[in-house]
Amino acid sequence: MTLVTCHANADFDAFAGMLAARFLYAPHVLLFPGTQERGLQKLVAGLDLPALGIVETAAIPWKDITRLVVVDTRQRGRISHVAQLLDRDDVTVELWDHHPDSTDDITSPHTHMAHIGSVTSLIVQAIAGRGLSLSADDATLLGLGIYGDTGSFTYSSTTQADFQAAAWLLGMGMDVNRIDALAAHELTSLHIQALNSLLESTQTYSINNVQVTLSEAAMEHYLGDFAYLAHRLMEMEKFPVLFAIGLMDDRIQVVARSRNESINVGDICAALGGGGHAYAASASVRTMTVHEVRDVILRHLYAQAYPDKTAREYMSSPAVGVEASATIHEADELMLHFGLKAVPVFEPGTRQCVGLLDALTASRASAHGLGAATVEDYMTRRITTLPPEATLKDLTSTIVGGRQRLVPIVDGSRVIGVVTRTDLINVFAQEPGHMPEPRTTGSKERNLGKIIQDRLPRASRDLLHLAGRLGRQLGLPVYTVGGFVRDLLLQRPNQDIDLVVEGNGITLARALAKELNGRVREHQKFLTSVVIYKDENGAEARIDVATARLEYYEYPAALPTVELSSIKMDLFRRDFAINALAVRLDCEPFGQLVDFFGGQRDIKERIIRVLHTLSFVEDPTRCLRAVRFEQRYNFHIGTGTEKLIKNALKLNLMDKLSGFRLFHEFQHICDEDDPTACIARLDQLGVLEAISPLLSLNPTKKSLLLRLQETLTWYRLLYFEQAAQPWLAYFLALNHNMSYADTANHYQRMGLPEPQRAEVFRQREHMRNLRGKLESWQKDHDATQEKISTLCAMLRPLSLEFLLYLMADVSDAALQKNISRYITQWRREKANVSGEDLRAMGLQPGPAFGRILEAVLAAKLDGQATSQEQQLALARNLVVTETADAAKNEISATGNEEQTSRNSSLAQRL
Repeated sequence: MTLVTCHANADFDAFAGMLAARFLYAPHVLLFPGTQERGLQKLVAGLDLPALGIVETAAIPWKDITRLVVVDTRQRGRISHVAQLLDRDDVTVELWDHHPDSTDDITSPHTHMAHIGSVTSLIVQAIAGRGLSLSADDATLLGLGIYGDTGSFTYSSTTQADFQAAAWLLGMGMDVNRIDALAAHELTSLHIQALNSLLESTQTYSINNVQVTLSEAAMEHYLGDFAYLAHRLMEMEKFPVLFAIGLMDDRIQVVARSRNESINVGDICAALGGGGHAYAASASVRTMTVHEVRDVILRHLYAQAYPDKTAREYMSSPAVGVEASATIHEADELMLHFGLKAVPVFEPGTRQCVGLLDALTASRASAHGLGAATVEDYMTRRITTLPPEATLKDLTSTIVGGRQRLVPIVDGSRVIGVVTRTDLINVFAQEPGHMPEPRTTGSKERNLGKIIQDRLPRASRDLLHLAGRLGRQLGLPVYTVGGFVRDLLLQRPNQDIDLVVEGNGITLARALAKELNGRVREHQKFLTSVVIYKDENGAEARIDVATARLEYYEYPAALPTVELSSIKMDLFRRDFAINALAVRLDCEPFGQLVDFFGGQRDIKERIIRVLHTLSFVEDPTRCLRAVRFEQRYNFHIGTGTEKLIKNALKLNLMDKLSGFRLFHEFQHICDEDDPTACIARLDQLGVLEAISPLLSLNPTKKSLLLRLQETLTWYRLLYFEQAAQPWLAYFLALNHNMSYADTANHYQRMGLPEPQRAEVFRQREHMRNLRGKLESWQKDHDATQEKISTLCAMLRPLSLEFLLYLMADVSDAALQKNISRYITQWRREKANVSGEDLRAMGLQPGPAFGRILEAVLAAKLDGQATSQEQQLALARNLVVTETADAAKNEISATGNEEQTSRNSSLAQRL
């Protein structure tokens, strides 16, 4: 029995090749692994599959299969649905293919391979050679495969053999009109939207004088016929080389076409896990962000364009390194001094590399008091070194694929230089003269000058124009970046302007300070500064000025210095695409939008996406930040980004997060307009559970959080001078009804302020003891008008945050109302009698002052002494009592009759 199949995600040629192969093998069964092309799905749905020999997987007699025939591929990874047959010794594997060789190819002596436009053409040659004949219907189905893979004989891959195979099928009755109808693509409104997005986002790079276009479209769900959209775009715009990138559901679909022999798109798609021909290829990617996919494409385009450059030309030399016997502290100081992220470790007294040490490991070891330990104890030993003749592909495989921060370049056993991740970034993103910034052919290149003029207050406009004018005068490219640009596009107020300079930012900062009559606070080590000045209202204002920077070798044999990088590299360090936007200020016309990573598109699509797949690994706080931005702007976290969050949680990365950083993000979340929505989303994603399983929400907690948010909003709208600290109130709610020990652990884990800890827990215990007393007081108050002063005395030890939490927590409406009156009125009441009044009555300062003033205030609250006269009279009586009590105490203590007489006299006068 022969089993005939094709690759997963079949196209017309693969399906037709299967149908053609059934004429060459008997007995046979056909296994169709499915397709994502709507046209082919529609065709298959209308066929009598059992009549064609196509059966379901469960119906295949696997034990009886002695021969496996695979058409349209030789790659093992594309036929996993028949993996169980590939390693059986009793199964002969026969291959029919027209794709170039790949490293994943199955080796078989029974391989039929030809450089031809369609695999169906190859099999039709064999059918014709055996003198077989076909029905008109069969000829039409096979012809459909040839027409599909040759683009109706318009692709450059089309050969004479394809025409001959089609001519033979035409003689068998092939219906060309039916092929045209079957191959027709019906475009829905979603297809039109996607095609429009592809057109708008086109970016064209000139690589070795070949124009290569990259285009993107974002879709929430899988869109069939994306390959056809790429074909349409290629025909409409006559691009020589096109990479169409579709973001859909949980994957990124890449379709590539090339009309230029120097660009092999098959090799590039193979690097993404796909494959195809030099002129037509595709890939489906699930483990990268769109930015990383673009980088892979550009890296391999560059490697194809400049295949002869070697590591010797890319490396920095000599390599700055540290000996294995040096201390961690010495290594940390060395990397800090030169701004290095990692260094090679040398055998003492030699230049032989024995490991790598990265800056993060060194700084953490120093922070834990391990600065005196040797580098040898903490270095990474298993590393890859490369010779000077290594290719760009070798370097990329080690640094990107192997996630090794740098590669020592060795001649024999001696390190002669290093190639760093930054070196690769310079090559692939900004190599002067080789990889220029893209020429945007759509509307993505946008000027925001008019938006700045229309939407910003005059002071902000003037500041941006001033920065641009100074940038032009100094020859420094100046940008405003980040959240300010994001909120400008979202039409949300944000006057927090940050500037980034491609050049020494301190130079611009000094010029700004001079113009604004301000001063500069400089950080020379990092080339950053803060300009402090008086705004138009005389209030102190400040603006941050940073330098786009990285380590850089000015010339061969030079030591690295903190130098300039492009704005692109600066933006790439940011968290999400919507925050990786910039506006150039020194250009003409003023206000050019800079968007390398699709931030503008994500704002339009209302989506949160990270820039690279290691984003949450590098900084787990971004998990909380993603939720904060999602809820603030009513966006949604992209499917791929959400998956990366969950992967980070599975790796327990939240455990590695310091309490200080966790508190910083928690505080920001609690300051949002809708913190409860943020907290609920964090719970849904599993972030709360990752911090502590006890923090997960239950219905009681969710309800309490909602009431607390309403209570905090109510208080905020009262516009009292004293502001509440939302983080403390929400922390109390998250730890509702938990034990002292668990709450204390959470307080420490979340990095809450240590100086406040003792007071917070003192109030917490007081509040827990109050609950029953408050309910009893309210019942007595309802029945007998229990005194208000009693309630105030119970609540007085509690801070504002505890009071708001308590108000949200109590279920009795009357008690809640009385707590609210205490917050807004009673706690602000003061006695109309002062300490000066008591002194005028002859009472000396001491503990009695407090007791009398408290008693007078209680009488005022309870309506027993509402006027000042009544309160003064009460105070006099209390002074008499206090004085008399003091006299009695003195008699019993000292027997001093003279002092007793004086006290009695004072009492009589009063």
